[in-house]
Amino acid sequence: MMTDGWVLPVLIMLLKSLAVVVAVLVYVAYVVYADRKIWAAVQLRRGPNVVGPWGLFQTFADMIKFVVKEPIIPAGANKGVFILAPLVTGFLALSAWAVVPLADGWAVADINVGILYIFAISSLGVYGVIMAGWASNSKYPFLSALRSAAQMVSYEVSIGFVIITVLLCVGSLNLSDIVRAQDTKFGVLGWYWLRLLPMAVIFFISALAETNRPPFDLVEAESELVAGFMVEYSSTPYMMFMLGEYVAIVTMCAMTTILFLGGWLPLLPYAPFTWIPGVVWFVLKSSLVFFMFAMVKAFVPRYRYDQLMRLGWKVFLPISLVMVVVVAAVVKIAQTGGIG
Repeated sequence: MMTDGWVLPVLIMLLKSLAVVVAVLVYVAYVVYADRKIWAAVQLRRGPNVVGPWGLFQTFADMIKFVVKEPIIPAGANKGVFILAPLVTGFLALSAWAVVPLADGWAVADINVGILYIFAISSLGVYGVIMAGWASNSKYPFLSALRSAAQMVSYEVSIGFVIITVLLCVGSLNLSDIVRAQDTKFGVLGWYWLRLLPMAVIFFISALAETNRPPFDLVEAESELVAGFMVEYSSTPYMMFMLGEYVAIVTMCAMTTILFLGGWLPLLPYAPFTWIPGVVWFVLKSSLVFFMFAMVKAFVPRYRYDQLMRLGWKVFLPISLVMVVVVAAVVKIAQTGGIG
């Protein structure tokens, strides 16, 4: 009888987690499909169009191909760390979704420090990259892993200051509270993308660098370091790295939606917009952000590494620091009714 008090909540939590993981994986499959189709459309190509109607099942066919292939581990590699690295990357990427609210009350764990949890999980993602580069026992993956670590750490600083400006406006670390704070009678004009426009731009560009998306895909630049830290990986371990990368991209799209685009809130707080479920708005906004990610990949040339680091440390860091001070001052003046 004593176990009845925790068995049911744990079972419900596991079912919620399973539902979210399955939903995220299916969404990621079609995000990969959309990424390829958008890039193909920009280049006047067809893109995936054979497996299933309009090529809709191409990603699942690719997954089966990766799974049935034989994984090859280099003879000189540290086999334990080599196999563990992609598992760490995939697990950490999916773990971030434990606190993401898809709609009002739709979160596996609606904790009060959700934003800190997301920031911590995204910061840990670099360990999978470093483990893969070191365990491969090859100079090129190791150099790429070091570059990746420097890149991700550099842009996490800017992302952290951007999040601070949002938290100053909201006064809470809870992701659901951040969305509710944007619920005004002005609808889309009341969301933080307009009030914190410079921070929204910095967050978007930093998210590209954080997730190794073009034009900041120097971690995997084929023309420079072969294929980056994943050069020794094949079959399922390689798929796990790509899965973790795309899940991290979708997570950043969701965070952009929550922080700046009103989360599950409708465009206007009036009918017929309010008739559409909040989760639909959330998915549509996240998909719009990913479309922007895909278009950047299509038409922005790749940065050199020195340009990448200079942008993070000499441009974004000073701007975000100044914006933190400005936003804090404005919030303080608004709360006290004046400087005095």
